[in-house]
Amino acid sequence: MRAFTRREAAEFYRRLAESQPIPKTELEFINPFTLLVAVVLSAQATDVGVNKATPALFAAADTPAKMLALGEERVTHFIRTIGLFRTKARNVVALSRILAEEYHGEVPRDREALETLPGVGRKTANVVLNVAFGEPTIAVDTHIFRVANRTGIAPGKTPLAVELALEKITPREYKQGAHHWLILHGRYVCKARKPDCPVCVVADLCRFRGKTTLAELPGATAVAAQPKRKPRVKAEA
Repeated sequence: MRAFTRREAAEFYRRLAESQPIPKTELEFINPFTLLVAVVLSAQATDVGVNKATPALFAAADTPAKMLALGEERVTHFIRTIGLFRTKARNVVALSRILAEEYHGEVPRDREALETLPGVGRKTANVVLNVAFGEPTIAVDTHIFRVANRTGIAPGKTPLAVELALEKITPREYKQGAHHWLILHGRYVCKARKPDCPVCVVADLCRFRGKTTLAELPGATAVAAQPKRKPRVKAEA
């Protein structure tokens, strides 16, 4: 697979940015703390599923102190529709205690400090740093890992390898939004089972050899089977 040149990478991001001028996370949150909680809850779950559970939770507790007061049992009740909810409830209460006792109730703007919190790994820390604090970090989830390897813009065998490759190839002016553009592209266009290559804005730059055709897209057969309408002929005056 031929590596991306810096010019190709810049064009790759320019097109993604043009199609999504104001990229943002699809998780709903109120402040850095609720963002942190939402990202922790999103592990092995969908943003849609998390967003269904968090409004009521955040209405009851939007600070570490309030979450701590709520307690593990009540947090569990609020998030019971999310996968691994018992473990996640335990982590949310535990990280709230640490934030309240060691960080004066504030979310630290430091990756190493964030990674010491229960349920928080490098990906979660990078999301919080990027979204809450405007840091140009790139959090690699399954969508970004797939897009980076499939398109060839930043291939790597591990999420960390992909993250480092993306940091190296991504132009400075696009680093702030790179995480969002890549994850949205992977979620809605460069899908896992069958990418929508015919509508992809970076298809000609992509190194993927097994690109789908228009005929392979869902609904294409039905559209092709529809009888063509005969053009209307205007009656002569």
